[in-house]
Amino acid sequence: MAAERMAVRRLRGVSQEQFLQQLYPQRSPLVLEGIDLGPCTRKWTPDYLGHVGGAREVKVHVASVAQMDFISKNFVYRTLPFDKLVQRATEEKHKEFFISEDEKYYLRSLGEDPRKDVADIRKQFPLLEEDIKFPKFFKEEQFFSSVFRISSPGLQLWTHYDVMDNFLIQVTGKKRVVLFSPRDAQYLYLAGTKSEVLDIDNPDLTKYPLFAKARRYECSLEAGDVLFIPALWFHNVISEEFGVGVNVFWKHLPPECYDKTDTYGNKDPTAASRAAQILDRALKTLSMK
Repeated sequence: MAAERMAVRRLRGVSQEQFLQQLYPQRSPLVLEGIDLGPCTRKWTPDYLGHVGGAREVKVHVASVAQMDFISKNFVYRTLPFDKLVQRATEEKHKEFFISEDEKYYLRSLGEDPRKDVADIRKQFPLLEEDIKFPKFFKEEQFFSSVFRISSPGLQLWTHYDVMDNFLIQVTGKKRVVLFSPRDAQYLYLAGTKSEVLDIDNPDLTKYPLFAKARRYECSLEAGDVLFIPALWFHNVISEEFGVGVNVFWKHLPPECYDKTDTYGNKDPTAASRAAQILDRALKTLSMK
């Protein structure tokens, strides 16, 4: 049985009022077109980014395969000057490499001290701040982080969820995004916030038979598109070509609901975590009787 496929809704020229009053309460993914993002979609060429980022060192994921798996960690972390990262991420084959000549690169920007600071492209890459405008569809005090992402062509990120609402701004390049509702979590074979099913297009249904029941929502993103990903919606992302994106996360729940030590925005809300811990202790107690 093939999984049911749905296209993510696309709308052009959505106003702040329309988004907040009509669309946001639906808690469903949505592609927004025609949003004013500033000049980034035309300025952020590889040459421009390499020049602006220069020799600043960044920590990157390096994988010898296209499908990255955060559960088994089939990648390594390496450090590269930013301009070298951009250069290598645009290449299909590399003269210089860590693992193999066709290795893939993935940058997920971090705060200055990742243990204490959240990522904010405006702070880590201040020369790019004037180039990009974030959609004004949430209050400034709700802002949590803005994550700069650069991916090699063909790279596929594991299926996972985040605990905050976010906009995925596709600045350059193309991505395919497949999403799954939180209601289908029972079919995704989860390890924490991540799915064990790597090949979502050709899943091993002998090993993961329930995955066929998960309804998938799909969209393609091109430069200038903005994907609204509601909190707890699972998403799997393939970079169909070299691309640059920015995720803007914001707190849709009261601040006290979030773990204050979470700089990545992927720890479950504190109430849910406490409930899970209580349930886990109760189950262990029952199993001992």
